[in-house]
Amino acid sequence: MKFLCDQMLGTLAKWLRIYGLDTLYATDDLDDNKLIEIAKKENRILITRDIQLIYKSRRENIKSIKVTEKNIDEQLNQVLKKVKIDKEFFLSRCLLCNSLVSEINKNDIKNKVPNRIFKNNENFWYCKKCDKIYWQGSHFKNMIQKINSL
Repeated sequence: MKFLCDQMLGTLAKWLRIYGLDTLYATDDLDDNKLIEIAKKENRILITRDIQLIYKSRRENIKSIKVTEKNIDEQLNQVLKKVKIDKEFFLSRCLLCNSLVSEINKNDIKNKVPNRIFKNNENFWYCKKCDKIYWQGSHFKNMIQKINSL
């Protein structure tokens, strides 16, 4: 299952990626027609708060989810009620670019992270596309708490 969040839902897109869901986030330069085109071409479910975009997507037989809530927890609940989540894929995507991350040998990133991070962590993940390194710091624990609360 793949998703496309419109410009109003950047935080939601990030959280769907945290859940391991393939989620594109539309930039400001994409109009409704381009969003429809991407959703159709890539077989993505369009997620939006824009009622006009919902109507356009349905006319084009594109699956869509209309988000009515402003609070991120409520938005997540609204989307996750319609999606089957596999916890095996949590935190498997880069939060910046949506690419899959892969585990990387600790010694390969020694000079790429702060010394205290290197010393205090054993497991690291790497995004080849945007050169970002991830580890299980305090943000990780906070994300897991939020995931479990939802």
